[in-house]
Amino acid sequence: MEAEVVIAWVESIRKEVTISEACAWLGIARATYYRWKTTCESKHPDPMVEKVAQLCTQHKFRYGYRKITALLRIEGPINHKRVQRIMQCEDLQCRVRMKKRKNTGQPAKPAEHLLKRKFYAEAPFQKLVTDITYLPFGNKMLYLSSILDLYNGEIVAYSIADKQDTSLVLDTLDQLPERTNMLLHSDQGSVYTSQVYQTVIKGKGITMSMSRKGTPADNAPIESFHSTLKSETFYLEDLRCTTTAIVEQTVRDYITYYNLIRIQAKLNNQSPINFRRLAA
Repeated sequence: MEAEVVIAWVESIRKEVTISEACAWLGIARATYYRWKTTCESKHPDPMVEKVAQLCTQHKFRYGYRKITALLRIEGPINHKRVQRIMQCEDLQCRVRMKKRKNTGQPAKPAEHLLKRKFYAEAPFQKLVTDITYLPFGNKMLYLSSILDLYNGEIVAYSIADKQDTSLVLDTLDQLPERTNMLLHSDQGSVYTSQVYQTVIKGKGITMSMSRKGTPADNAPIESFHSTLKSETFYLEDLRCTTTAIVEQTVRDYITYYNLIRIQAKLNNQSPINFRRLAA
């Protein structure tokens, strides 16, 4: 009995009968059938396995099966369960492990919570969120201040410094274009509640919003971005102790990748910049 013929026949009737029934008709054990199938598949490797492996490697194992499926569907239809099975069997799963950040900072002169967790916008630079995160990976502590546009999740401004002070957030703020009707949301950190920061915000005609005390979920999108950045770079590549220059370059490279290349399901599997360009 030819193993390849048996496998082809069983696969052709799988929608009508179970593997056990087909094997019973042929008078062979299920274990024998699966052994033959494994042997034949090793002789004729699935080209899809190579495609999946290439995409996983290309994106440094930052993507799960859903995003890999979305990329594959650009070329043609494919079932997400097949992609998931390939990634499991070939040990190609996403290797990112999210790290939680503790909420810090005491409010001094908080603004009203105007955003109210409505994390969406109908146009660019309509609603923005900002925060500062620690970068304890180099030979000295660095801080990253970022501003994210809720319209498409794009990082529209960021600064890196070795001090978490007002000048850090003002440098980031200066990168924003002159717009009207712009809302900028932050937590109640001391740099955001400072008189200097609030004066500059008002001078730019920006409406200020702040999270409620002890409620980091009020600023979830930017918290999530900072967590993703660390998980998909420093933790993924095990950069626990490196140079300050490498830390800075890693952040810059990732933000470029995040804005230009990294697809997001909520953006119809487009990158933030591609989504904005297509919507224009």
